[in-house]
Amino acid sequence: MSLSPRQRACLDAMGIDVWVRREPVAETVTPVAAEPAPVPVSPAAEPTPASAPGSDVATLDWAALEARVADCTLCDLHATRTKPVFGVGHREARLMFVGEAPGAEEDRQGEPFVGRAGKLLDAMLRAIGRDRNSVYIANILKCRPPNNRDPKPEEAAACTPYLWRQIALVQPDLIVALGRIAAQRLLDTSSSLARLRGTVHELAPTGTPLIVTYHPAYLLRSPGEKRKAWQDLKFARDFVARRSAS
Repeated sequence: MSLSPRQRACLDAMGIDVWVRREPVAETVTPVAAEPAPVPVSPAAEPTPASAPGSDVATLDWAALEARVADCTLCDLHATRTKPVFGVGHREARLMFVGEAPGAEEDRQGEPFVGRAGKLLDAMLRAIGRDRNSVYIANILKCRPPNNRDPKPEEAAACTPYLWRQIALVQPDLIVALGRIAAQRLLDTSSSLARLRGTVHELAPTGTPLIVTYHPAYLLRSPGEKRKAWQDLKFARDFVARRSAS
């Protein structure tokens, strides 16, 4: 399939030469023609007040869930946040992206992926014919960790039930985990991103297929990996297309 002028412009914005499409796909990811067998994984979070038996998080609708996140005080991050970052996009999207945690700009605006990494993610989405209004984007954490440090286990445990509920409400055909931290939290694993890429995993709480790719912030620091990310995005696009056609 040849690239449209718009896709060429998007790939150029990502810093990817257009001839990358002529490289064999099998060198970097599992061929899209054969869907790998799902790999079951365990839930990432230990029970917390939000996910313990008797909690009603799993019963909340969108409005109630967003209100619960806005009022959440289950971990210390609520004391340092400017705004909670709930999520954005189409609430019946077939494709969902999950990152690690909000950054400084996201904390100011209350929307995920709006800084430099967000602009790159927008270009990545345009390259596969999508935008943030046609997918759903969320994070493991809904509040920014100070100095953008990695989430603490207790913070992720407190926030993860909100993400499970978002996934259950969206019911996407595929989740794309953006970056090592998000992938490890979602899949409850210590495996490297390199080992997790190229395989369709299964998210235990919902059974949702999940693949792993690089975080846009990492791609800004390591532009040489953008070609691999492009292969992952094509895989995601084709996976969803196959599900839609079946």
